[in-house]
Amino acid sequence: MNSWTKGVLLAASGALLWGGSGVAAQYLFHNKLFTPEWLVVIRLLSSGLILLCIDAYHHFGDIFLIWKDSHDRKQLLIFGIIGMLSVQYTYFAAISYGNAATATVLQYLMPIVIIGYMVLHNHHLPSLHELTAVAFAMLGTLLLVTKGDFHTIAISPQTLFWGILSAFCAAFYTIQPKYLLIHWRSPLVIGWAMLIGGIVMIPVSPPWAFTGIWDMSACLSLLFIIFFGTVFAFWSYLESIKYIKPTETSAIASLEPLSTVFLSIVLLHVSFGFIDMIGSLFIISTVFVLSKKNKKPSKKSNPTATK
Repeated sequence: MNSWTKGVLLAASGALLWGGSGVAAQYLFHNKLFTPEWLVVIRLLSSGLILLCIDAYHHFGDIFLIWKDSHDRKQLLIFGIIGMLSVQYTYFAAISYGNAATATVLQYLMPIVIIGYMVLHNHHLPSLHELTAVAFAMLGTLLLVTKGDFHTIAISPQTLFWGILSAFCAAFYTIQPKYLLIHWRSPLVIGWAMLIGGIVMIPVSPPWAFTGIWDMSACLSLLFIIFFGTVFAFWSYLESIKYIKPTETSAIASLEPLSTVFLSIVLLHVSFGFIDMIGSLFIISTVFVLSKKNKKPSKKSNPTATK
C-alpha cells in the first residue's frame, strides 16, 4: 500500500467514525434519554484522559510542560472552554433537538463562518471561490431548513439555532489554537482541551448524576463514542496528514456528514428526503470549492478535529 492510499484510508476512517459517533449520540438521546450535558462531560473527561495518557507514554510523561508558560496556559484555557467545550455541546444539543444528520450538515457551514472572519480580519473582498462557497452554503441551508417549501421551516427552531451556533463554535475551534498546535503536539493540546472542557462542565452535569436508561446497548454506544468516535477518529485524522495534503484531508472529511446521513437512515430510520440530500450536497460542496482555492498546503496545518 503506497503512502497516498494509506493517507486516504486513514482520513476516510476518521470521517466515517465521526459520522458514526453522531448517530450513536442520537440513539442515546432519543432512545435512552441521555442528556447532552452528561454525554459531553463524560466524553470530554474520558477522551481527554486517554489522549493525555497516550501522549505521556510516547513522550516520557512531559505532558505538564505546556502549563509552564503563562501565554500558553491562557491560550489552552480559552481553547478548552470556548473552543472544545462549546463545539461539543452545541453539536450534541443540535442532535438532541433534531437528528445527527441535520446537526452534522449544519455544522459544515463552518467554512463560511471562517470566510467571513478572514474577510473582516484581513480587510479584503471575498474571492470568486469564496463567494461561490457562500452561495452554495446559503442555498443548501435554505433547502435543508425548508425542505423545498419556502413558506415554512421544516426543522425545529432549536435544531436550527444549535446547529448554526455549532458552526460558529467549530470555526473558533479551528482558528484559535493555531499558535498552540505550532508549538506543541496535537494530541497534547487536544487532550488537555478536552479535560479542561470536561472539568468546567462538571458543576453543570456531574458524571455521577446520570439520568436515562442504562443497559448493554447504551454502554456499547457510549464506548463507541469515546474510543472509536473520538480517540481513534482523531488519531486517524492526524495520521492522514502525514501522507496526504491538508486540502485532500479536508475534502475526504466531507464523508462525515454523508456517512451520518446514511447511517441515520439505515440504523435509526430518520426521514431524510431528496430535497434534504440536495441541500446537504450544496453545503458539503463548499469544502471542495474552497479546497480548489487552496491547492498549495501550508507548511504547518491545523489538525484539529471538530467532533
